[in-house]
Amino acid sequence: MPAPFAVTRGRIFDGSTFVDGQALIVEGVRIAAIVPADQLPAGTAEVDAKGMIVSPGFIDLQVNGGGGVLFNNDPSVAGIRTICGAHARFGTTALMATLITDTPEVGAAAIAAGIEAHRQKVPGFLGLHLEGPHLSVARKGTHDPSLIRPMAATDLARLIGAAGLFGEAIVTIAPESVSAEQVARLVEAGYVVSLGHTDTKAATAAAYIAAGASMATHLFNAMSQMANREAGLVGAALASGQISCGLIADGFHVAPTVMQVALRAKQGPGRIFLVTDAMSTIGTDQTSFELNGRQVYREGGRLTLADGTLAGADIDMLSCVLFVHQQLGLPLGEAINMASLYPAGAVGCASKGQLTAGMDADFLLLRSDLSLAATYIGGVCAYHQSEPTNTDQ
Repeated sequence: MPAPFAVTRGRIFDGSTFVDGQALIVEGVRIAAIVPADQLPAGTAEVDAKGMIVSPGFIDLQVNGGGGVLFNNDPSVAGIRTICGAHARFGTTALMATLITDTPEVGAAAIAAGIEAHRQKVPGFLGLHLEGPHLSVARKGTHDPSLIRPMAATDLARLIGAAGLFGEAIVTIAPESVSAEQVARLVEAGYVVSLGHTDTKAATAAAYIAAGASMATHLFNAMSQMANREAGLVGAALASGQISCGLIADGFHVAPTVMQVALRAKQGPGRIFLVTDAMSTIGTDQTSFELNGRQVYREGGRLTLADGTLAGADIDMLSCVLFVHQQLGLPLGEAINMASLYPAGAVGCASKGQLTAGMDADFLLLRSDLSLAATYIGGVCAYHQSEPTNTDQ
């Protein structure tokens, strides 16, 4: 277990307010307290934040890959470890490894890997997000239509049998392929059910929300849109306080003006939170990769299939935070909360998303220009970058 230490001389954002002149005390994997800097216990080891922002670590509920690994192509503990390590370099301290629609065999391997990664306590691994295969072909996005299918009794039994064994659990489904009764059973077993890749009408979405669905997957993308006489899933998700919505803030998946309108319209207590939907390219110079036997191309910050269909995103969570802060004009604290407090709340993870006594010691050091200096996961430094050298002198 890490030795106790205090983070000093930083500006702490605890998830509610920015405070100065305080020290963050870490004991083991938890935050012990925030105390006045001149009241540290004698002999406490110190990490000098040098005036930087001390922020809650980012939580990403939709990560398909990173560090050259795509979870579909490498559903293993080693794959999960590489993905988590890659995203730690961009401020993500907890992520849901996400499996896109695939074969039953790959699905079983992914669940087995998630169970073992949870057992091994892989740093940064929060759980699994199973995005499909029980979706709608009409809103397939980049998912292989030949692998999309209705949820059978055996599928439901397999999911219920694995519940609670791999950490937090999200399953994205479409009402076209999953019944409301199946949703209720998944929720009872401990899954967060997210509606996505669906052409459902608002009334049907409302029935599934009543059955226990509490999330919408990548708002606006691969779902029925809001129109003048039919609200679609977009309208239903924004109007329902029970629904939290993932949002890909890369400027390609959703137009900035649309993001601003959605943020103003969203009814609480459910929130809009940031997700990356990141693929294997994060932290690499990859120019292409394979998904379900099809080539995905990377160019200009976008990932697409040969026909131009967006295929996940080429963005990290810090970049998403910077986008909503700098491009949308959100206050920095709110932008950070969209990547920490709000996703933690969406999956009911009460130990993450804030820097208060008893919470997990997952935090970041951000320089004045909001570049990342260090990532701590469970009180251990998972990534550190020295101050950039000025080469102009």
